[in-house]
Amino acid sequence: MKKLSAIILLLFTFGAISQTPCESGTAGPFDCNNLDLLSQIPLSTFSSVKANDSWGWTDPQDGKEYAIICLNEATAFVDVSDPLNPIYLGQLPGESNEHTTWRDAKTYNNFVFIVSEDTGHGMQVFDLTKLRNVPNPPVTFTKDAYYDEFGSAHNIVINQETGFAYAVGTDTFGGGPHFVDIQDPLNPVAAGGYAMDNYCHDAQVVIYNGPDTDYAGREILFGSNETEIVIEDVTDKNNVTTISTIDYNNVHYTHQGWLTEDQRFFLLGDELDEINIGGNSRTLIFDFEDLDSPSFHFEYEGPTGATDHNGYVKGNLFYLANNAAGLRVVDISEIENSTMEEAGFFDSYPTDDAAGFNGSWSVYPYFESGNIVISDRAEGMLLVRPSGTLSVPETTAQTFSVYPNPANAALNIQANQDSIEAITVVDGTGKRVFAETYDNALATTIVDTTTWASGLYVVTINKTTSYKVVKR
Repeated sequence: MKKLSAIILLLFTFGAISQTPCESGTAGPFDCNNLDLLSQIPLSTFSSVKANDSWGWTDPQDGKEYAIICLNEATAFVDVSDPLNPIYLGQLPGESNEHTTWRDAKTYNNFVFIVSEDTGHGMQVFDLTKLRNVPNPPVTFTKDAYYDEFGSAHNIVINQETGFAYAVGTDTFGGGPHFVDIQDPLNPVAAGGYAMDNYCHDAQVVIYNGPDTDYAGREILFGSNETEIVIEDVTDKNNVTTISTIDYNNVHYTHQGWLTEDQRFFLLGDELDEINIGGNSRTLIFDFEDLDSPSFHFEYEGPTGATDHNGYVKGNLFYLANNAAGLRVVDISEIENSTMEEAGFFDSYPTDDAAGFNGSWSVYPYFESGNIVISDRAEGMLLVRPSGTLSVPETTAQTFSVYPNPANAALNIQANQDSIEAITVVDGTGKRVFAETYDNALATTIVDTTTWASGLYVVTINKTTSYKVVKR
């Protein structure tokens, strides 16, 4: 089994649930493997009855990371740049009091575009740079622009390279993609739509650079359209063409899919197959080497019977929000050879792993930090990251001693045989809180810990010997 990226995860306690590493298969009340819990914000903090979709934004000014959590009633914004101490900044209420289960948000530049199945909701536009300085959070935000050429919408897709949004499942164009030019985000402009392939539930739109050279540089939409996958050329919004369609065995609801980064394979989830026919979670993989003639490649079967929901690819990993089975992380490095293998999971729904609509709705795995957002219907927002292991055992006291442990105001470090040439200490985000080198090697030294927060730290001596040290 391929290991997730090695990242050291340290223990702090605060808020609704303790920041907890995955040990012996659990992190607090959650089952897990190779993923640790950084923090959680429960629904009660959001004053919400249910969470649904999620996305993320990284501020280009300072690299701060923000989670965008869709709720029945509103869209919430969370500063997760300190993953152990997330700050709930506030929320943007929806456009009606209908409060349906479905809300979706995607970003373009420094704006987020929000749709909902609330009747008459339209598309909200919100300037994310407002999140930089929020006095006395949480606050109630107001939208910065509004688009009303459709009312309800199930989902929104944005092509970052072209500045076009594609609202899908709207009350226009038979539910097919509704095109909006958002290159000037505060002035969205209607750009037509496409009804020929009927209702589109979700989609991915890219400037194509995959293996089919016939479509190089074209803007291609890959749609999950309830009963089939559709591939459409949407380069010319006034002359959209369907390139091809493909279905598969045991179609129950063609829900959502995502391309591999080389745009060769498409990983699809059918939302109702586990509910209607049983069996374990099924991900269907299609070979899109020839867009005019796509083919079915193979099926991946997960370890539980939970219903699959939204899945995204980053590098050689597939991040699947698997409803009652939580987040599943699957190694797809051998996808061409019809092989996928689970590399880790974090089960955000402790009750069971049964088919149905409980647990994780979506996941956002694209933060540069490696932190992963899970939006869970009942648990709110959870922030997790790959588990890590020390490169050496935590107690190699042949040559050095570190005490007291647990620490209070200071650490005493003593060389039993060798000398101390360098000391580095990192906290739960991987940030150095102490680093010193010594020209004249020491036999003993004291490190002041008075400014450190409570938690578990990793102390490395001479770049080779590491210790876990807890501050109470």
